[in-house]
Amino acid sequence: MRLDSPGADRVTALVLFLLGGAAAYGGFVMDRLEIRQIHPASIPGLVPMILGAMLMVCAVALAWSTRRAPTGGAGPEQVSWRRFAVTLFWCALYALAAIGQIPFAPATAVFVAGFILWFLWTENDRAGSPGPLVVVAVLAFSGATAFGIAALFQYGFLVRLP
Repeated sequence: MRLDSPGADRVTALVLFLLGGAAAYGGFVMDRLEIRQIHPASIPGLVPMILGAMLMVCAVALAWSTRRAPTGGAGPEQVSWRRFAVTLFWCALYALAAIGQIPFAPATAVFVAGFILWFLWTENDRAGSPGPLVVVAVLAFSGATAFGIAALFQYGFLVRLP
């Protein structure tokens, strides 16, 4: 199977649109709490419906962004498959080995930093490695992202993180 970047974006847009539609539908058909005298506006499926609808909007935007791109491949696709394999491995490592074994915020900071740095180094193979200022910026960004996500879940959503 050979997908160029616009072709991959179109397939991804379709998959994300279907996933968003499934989430929105699942939220819509979720049981209501009216039988327990809870206000009808506090339906438990509201967040999945909103997230599903927003995912569908993002999928349409992704598909729309490829409207002028050619459908034929214009270069080697090994790089694309290698990136996919690295992404799949890195996400599986994060989900299966890091979460639950390491506190959430440090595990997420390492995941984000490693992910960004891997793709920065592979993008800059021809031009050299990213400079120390870029590495410091990536580390600061990954730390802020990890602790921001952890704070949002713990204090905003009242979810106890591993």
